[in-house]
Amino acid sequence: MEHLLNSRARSIQISGIRKFFNEVAKYPDAISLTLGQPDFPTPLHVKEAAIKAIHNNQTVYSHNAGYEELRKAAASFLYEKYDLNYNHQNEVIVTTGASEAIDISLRAILSEGDEVLLPAPVYPGYEPVITLCGAKAIYINTTRTGFKVTPDLIKEVITPKTKAIILPFPSNPTGVTLEDNELEELADYLCKQNIFVISDEIYSELRYNGKHRSIASYNGMRDKTLVINGLSKSHSMTGWRIGLLFAPAEILQHVLKVHQYNVTCASTISQAAAIEALTKGKDDAAPMRNEYKKRLDYCSSRLEQIGLAFEKPNGAFYLFIPIKQFGLSSYQFALNLLQKERIAVVPGDAFSSLGEGYIRISYAASIEQLEKGMDGLENFIKTIS
Repeated sequence: MEHLLNSRARSIQISGIRKFFNEVAKYPDAISLTLGQPDFPTPLHVKEAAIKAIHNNQTVYSHNAGYEELRKAAASFLYEKYDLNYNHQNEVIVTTGASEAIDISLRAILSEGDEVLLPAPVYPGYEPVITLCGAKAIYINTTRTGFKVTPDLIKEVITPKTKAIILPFPSNPTGVTLEDNELEELADYLCKQNIFVISDEIYSELRYNGKHRSIASYNGMRDKTLVINGLSKSHSMTGWRIGLLFAPAEILQHVLKVHQYNVTCASTISQAAAIEALTKGKDDAAPMRNEYKKRLDYCSSRLEQIGLAFEKPNGAFYLFIPIKQFGLSSYQFALNLLQKERIAVVPGDAFSSLGEGYIRISYAASIEQLEKGMDGLENFIKTIS
């Protein structure tokens, strides 16, 4: 019966990250530097808010868009942190993780034959959704510009079929952010294009130098931009599945319909925890961010000592390291490193073909694990150099 399934569903693949994770599972003694999630517990006061909600029988449906109190808190959080102004009544949707926000945004925007621009190397969760919508992902090669998308790069690939561009900054897998002048240049160009912008800002609270700014805050951009955020990275709440989607009411009213038929509403227990996180815990990311910065500095110093050149990130918790000089594919490099040194990293080709020749290291791990990871990497490179 498999041949009767939707051909698009059959054509998409399990992500390269998951494929390699399955390989890592064969080595239970391995140090894993693969995780795309914080290694800190959810803040205690946030967990207690969820427990209280359960005891208060806060276990039934909410408004499709989420509790009004949460939408109000989310709008206030964005205004205070990033100077973005959205009406909580009709310009905010609470989603089941940022992944659902991506899904419903693309399904509301895309039609058969449309094209979506993706700055690559890029998080692998976008292209399959684009494909399922009958559209096509078009990669922008950012390996020539320090992993930063520019108007000139967009001009090389934009066509009359282009319906949207996704801007995922700070970036997974590179950790790269766009500076204000770079965002302004991008906004000046994009505001004149008849396309949507999906700004995936899930790592916005994990920027190390300077303050995160959204492209939606620039002149002419708010009306065409859908801003995606959430609590997975900022509050170490990956399993709680709370995403946040912000857009003008004329756009969001249609996205809400897709969300309604998809999940009805996000978990109300998680929503209760999210209210606590975005009000009393609005600065909960700060101590985690400080610790990530220490880990980044340590890893950067070790990698420089090893002799590996790389683009130093300014956000998220990833390092994207070039390994082309060793004559191995990214998958073979990662597999050999795993087998010989019991150190697990993610092959760069998991982030599109433009990630070939790189590995991704996550420093969402303890210093002790990172020390062992860097020692193993150094030993391995000595054997193949």
